[in-house]
Amino acid sequence: MEKRIACQKCVYYFVTWEAGKPHGCKAYGFKSQLIPSISVKRASGEDCKLFSLKNIKQ
Repeated sequence: MEKRIACQKCVYYFVTWEAGKPHGCKAYGFKSQLIPSISVKRASGEDCKLFSLKNIKQ
């Protein structure tokens, strides 16, 4: 089974509010229609190497 990266839990993930490109990644510097980790995997063939878990206060 393939490991899935939850971009929404990453410090570099952001919502763009653009209809055609709602997902963004500050680490790689792009906006996409797909979740950034999927875009990175398709473009490079490798999993995202820059994932950094958000420090979420509860």
